[in-house]
Amino acid sequence: MYSKDELYYIATDLLRQLIQTPSTSREEERAAQILCETLARYRFAPHRIGNNVWTTAGDIDTSKPTLLLNSHIDTVKPTTSWHRDPFAAIVEEGRLYGLGSNDAGASVVSLWAAFIHLAATEQPYNLVFLASAEEEISGANGVARALDELPPVNFAVVGEPTAMRPAICEKGLLVLDCTTHGKPGHAAREEGINALYKATETIERLRRFEFPLVSEWLGQVKLTVTQIQAGTQHNVVPDRCDFVVDLRTNDCYSNARAVEILREHFPDLTITPRSLRLNSSSISPQHPFVRRAILTGREPFGSPTLSDQALMPFPSVKIGPGESSRSHTADEYIVLDEIREAIELYISLLDQLQIEKTSV
Repeated sequence: MYSKDELYYIATDLLRQLIQTPSTSREEERAAQILCETLARYRFAPHRIGNNVWTTAGDIDTSKPTLLLNSHIDTVKPTTSWHRDPFAAIVEEGRLYGLGSNDAGASVVSLWAAFIHLAATEQPYNLVFLASAEEEISGANGVARALDELPPVNFAVVGEPTAMRPAICEKGLLVLDCTTHGKPGHAAREEGINALYKATETIERLRRFEFPLVSEWLGQVKLTVTQIQAGTQHNVVPDRCDFVVDLRTNDCYSNARAVEILREHFPDLTITPRSLRLNSSSISPQHPFVRRAILTGREPFGSPTLSDQALMPFPSVKIGPGESSRSHTADEYIVLDEIREAIELYISLLDQLQIEKTSV
């Protein structure tokens, strides 16, 4: 069994390799290969589908529940505002700078180090480690594709930067393409029905609209109009105005129900969801993992940001090193001590954890 210091160095060495290997969404091939080679080097059998890589701690015992450790290896593209090379893995004053260091490379390597430790002793569950792809774009070839290849999962720990606080629920996401319709006419005369004016009136009503059910952990559903487009030229009254709504659902509503409610209240507005699959998720504060976290002084919270939890049809908790506010920013970094803390806490929360083997 490796010491805590050895696990820390295993994790940080791997994180440097991942930072130095560009792996934006749908381009994670080289990072996936590094993970396969790493798993094999530590005598675990690597499995891969697309750019998703996973392994198990020994053979699967069907009489036991299965626990999944998951985080993602893809990153967003670097912005032009970086002052450092985003792929250099630079260490300065106890911080490791690099694209994906915080979101979510530190979670990947901390979960990997915890997996190595937990796999060395008999656990009351089957243990699976999965480094998945396309999380940043909720892609079809990411975690959803990998889950089809895994044994049935009963509980998952999803690594995302939460300062090692357990997010016991997170908001879902709907992107809605909306259209108001009018009638064309000459802008110099009192002709036509201006679809842009109709849209601005509707947008103001949307801004004031509130879904009635408020979540204990996630608060209200959040609706934001983020894009708008209308008109063909300056002297033609626009007969169509298109705009985009970003809707973050709480755990009181399925995405499908949220769309129904908007259509009921805005019957003249054409509303087309791009997808309904990214629903809100939640887990009971009484779950054994959450109760252990609370005993260590970690306060549960509801997360406004989306993760691969939205695609998991089983209980899960989002928890990982780093801060969400650093994600997708220039000069992204992870504090190295955060990785050490994460490994130790993951092990403490997961070692000999008793979870139920429920039907999934």
